[in-house]
Amino acid sequence: MSTTITIKEIRDEDFTSYKKPSMVIGFPHCSWKCEKMCGMRVCQNGALAQAPDKTIGVHTIVNRYINNPITSAIIMAGLEPFDSEEDLMLLISYLRVATHDDIVIYTGY
Repeated sequence: MSTTITIKEIRDEDFTSYKKPSMVIGFPHCSWKCEKMCGMRVCQNGALAQAPDKTIGVHTIVNRYINNPITSAIIMAGLEPFDSEEDLMLLISYLRVATHDDIVIYTGY
């Protein structure tokens, strides 16, 4: 089993997306469900959709998170984390071994 995942972005410290200082992981896939459901363009992650994909080791993410004394939560965000289900579950499983901090998933589902 590979221990790398594909993401669009990683922000080591974010202070506006959750009630606690957080690391943010931007996942690379989306079915555009939100736009299909409402019949208009509503995606707030259009710029992120155009960003290149990045491959990163799960251990790298976990170590960056654990070694940052500022963050106390990790956010899985857009595009759509559940459209990268295997990578999402792999990352969460490694995080749960290392920490019981909040894991927040922002989804269009």
